[in-house]
Amino acid sequence: MSLHDAIRPYLPVKAWRDPPPVVAVLPLTGVIAAGGRFRQGLSLQALAPRIERAFNLKRLKAVVLAINSPGGSPVQSALIAGRIRELAAEKDVPVVAFIEDVGASGGYWLACAAGEIIAQPTSIVGSIGVISGGFGFTEMIAKLGIERRLHTAGDKKGMLDPFSPEKAADVKHLKDLQADLHEDFKQMVRDSRGDRLKGAEKMLFSGVFWTGRKALELGLIDGLGAIRPMMRERFGDDVRLRVVDDRRPWWRRRFAAAEAPPPGGDLGFDLAGGLVQAVEERLIWNKFGL
Repeated sequence: MSLHDAIRPYLPVKAWRDPPPVVAVLPLTGVIAAGGRFRQGLSLQALAPRIERAFNLKRLKAVVLAINSPGGSPVQSALIAGRIRELAAEKDVPVVAFIEDVGASGGYWLACAAGEIIAQPTSIVGSIGVISGGFGFTEMIAKLGIERRLHTAGDKKGMLDPFSPEKAADVKHLKDLQADLHEDFKQMVRDSRGDRLKGAEKMLFSGVFWTGRKALELGLIDGLGAIRPMMRERFGDDVRLRVVDDRRPWWRRRFAAAEAPPPGGDLGFDLAGGLVQAVEERLIWNKFGL
């Protein structure tokens, strides 16, 4: 018998009461992309330490994924979701996803890492599809009298070049790639949701997105609600919600995107690249009215 157990009957109730249960809250906010491409970007490299910490908290009862993401890289979506599922199985800890403003495309892929998905009635959910976009400048450069010079080793190396005429064979190749990625996405949803899905797959996997209320009807989520009240209902009023976020000092996070360019780099080009990335990020969010 330990010393604590021996003196426990003589201690005030508050002194020997069992410590409160803990629920880890892992924020997953931003566009999903590798290499810090966006200011608020999600990648396995950036998230791995936080995911590990979330599953290693003491007295852990569950891990909550607080998702607010319009999607992004299918590779990073799969890697992040895969790591979460691995640790959930290894630690035998339930995972619950809470979709906030949006859990669409890759954001919904992340939600499927959980055994249960909850959203708000007005959350945006779904967009189970693959998209690739760009611009064609062939007519513009012709009007400006610009000659396009492109030299490759490999007759397909320059496919889908925006300054060259689009070829049907190149578009077909892109469509085939998208079909493969889409099938992986669909299989992830099937494996996660199983017979909870309602409705024809042609509709569910068309890339359409819905409100949380409609997503519940379609079986894409399991309920409507918010993190704190639902966790209190399940684990008691004394449950502790521990947010597992970036531990870097605020000033390092604030200025991480403002680092000087590498030796030989061009500051103007770096700033222009950051502006383009900001516009691209804004467009991804705007698709869902956010």
